[in-house]
Amino acid sequence: MDKKIDKNSILKQLAENGYNVGFGAKKHFATFDIIEKVPNAISLIVLLVGVGQLAYPNNHYNTGISTTLIMVSILALTISSFNSEKEKYEKAGIELTKLFNELRALYYHVKNSNHEDFQVEFQQMNDVLNRYYSLSMSKQIFTSDWYAHYKFFFQMQIEWINEQKKFSFWKDKIPKSFVIFLLFVILVVWCWIKIFKG
Repeated sequence: MDKKIDKNSILKQLAENGYNVGFGAKKHFATFDIIEKVPNAISLIVLLVGVGQLAYPNNHYNTGISTTLIMVSILALTISSFNSEKEKYEKAGIELTKLFNELRALYYHVKNSNHEDFQVEFQQMNDVLNRYYSLSMSKQIFTSDWYAHYKFFFQMQIEWINEQKKFSFWKDKIPKSFVIFLLFVILVVWCWIKIFKG
């Protein structure tokens, strides 16, 4: 005999899985956006700065600026290597958003139900999860996780998930890897200034 699935239990599971599916959708959209927009933005900035250097050819900062521009151009080329698959990320993002909406509808159905057992809804949730696993692409571009945090927490309707998970700003909405990266960059810049001023 199957174990009884009570309302509180399935609501928590739906919220948890809604978070995973919704964040996954936004991560795919984030990768698509980065592939689509960042190389063009980098090219424009590199061109504008390069033209600016022509106006001041004897500026002693030009060597450092040129080195930075070359590194940024390499970054743009790396991102462009994903270009052939960008439509796949967009399509996956759209399909995962549909699954997210299915989980949200199921959540409200369960929440407003007077039933005591939710075996059918539990199976529906598992069907959605199986489709989620088959659609998700494991290879994502660097920084897509950070951008996905913004897209998920500040652009998506997630009140129903927050009812169960109670998101906090610093613990959940700001990616820890971004904070670590930011501290690392600050440390590198501080060391760089110390070396060149010393």
